[in-house]
Amino acid sequence: MQSTARLFAAVKSERFLTPGNPTGLTGLLTHPAPRSQLLYLYSSTLSKLAQLPAYSVYRQSTEAITKHRLSIIENIKPPGYEGWAERTQKRIKEHPEVYGKDADVSSVLVQAHMTDEKDRLDIEWDGGKDIPPGLEGTRTEDEKVVRTRQIEKARNPGSELVDWENEPPLEASQIAEIEDKIGGGLIEEVIQVAEGENKLVDTMLESRSWEELEEKPPKGQWDYFARDQHTPGTQEPPKGKN
Repeated sequence: MQSTARLFAAVKSERFLTPGNPTGLTGLLTHPAPRSQLLYLYSSTLSKLAQLPAYSVYRQSTEAITKHRLSIIENIKPPGYEGWAERTQKRIKEHPEVYGKDADVSSVLVQAHMTDEKDRLDIEWDGGKDIPPGLEGTRTEDEKVVRTRQIEKARNPGSELVDWENEPPLEASQIAEIEDKIGGGLIEEVIQVAEGENKLVDTMLESRSWEELEEKPPKGQWDYFARDQHTPGTQEPPKGKN
């Protein structure tokens, strides 16, 4: 069903999907780098889940499905991956001041997607007064100096900008294989689910949902929902006539 939706959106059969093309689902466009995006999201989710107690049922169930899907993504590599990984590993070793001494291709690929920026639409309004927008850009020489210092401070000392070669794209058949193994619709839908789970872990950590309730529920509050409490048992079959 989902693969058919993508086929309807394509004009002709292609080896690689074109980023930005319709997927057949309204408002959902073909992702430019689904493999690297999922590697980041799943790795980030697992890192956050490690902060929850091991006995947390949410952690156990989410870790299981995330590790399973991560293994699927890791085991399907795009054509030309080995050459790209070799070139990238060489670049990492040449610039330890940028990537770190013990970095490898997988860790750098994940870190390349990390950001601390939050979408303003995801931040709940606290009822306070909105701050009006200021003028765009730096307007005076003093502001330019301050901004330059902020940029320099944010950079690692002695680091330099290094061109990053993107991972080769997956073939359309490989994307279809991933979609079939995960069973969550199009890979773009899988990415949306992974993004939502990644944000949900933050909410669970903030709310500390694994802890006991501050106010204990009244005795018998959940008895109504207990199994086999409001339905009769299995009826015995009628006895045969002798």
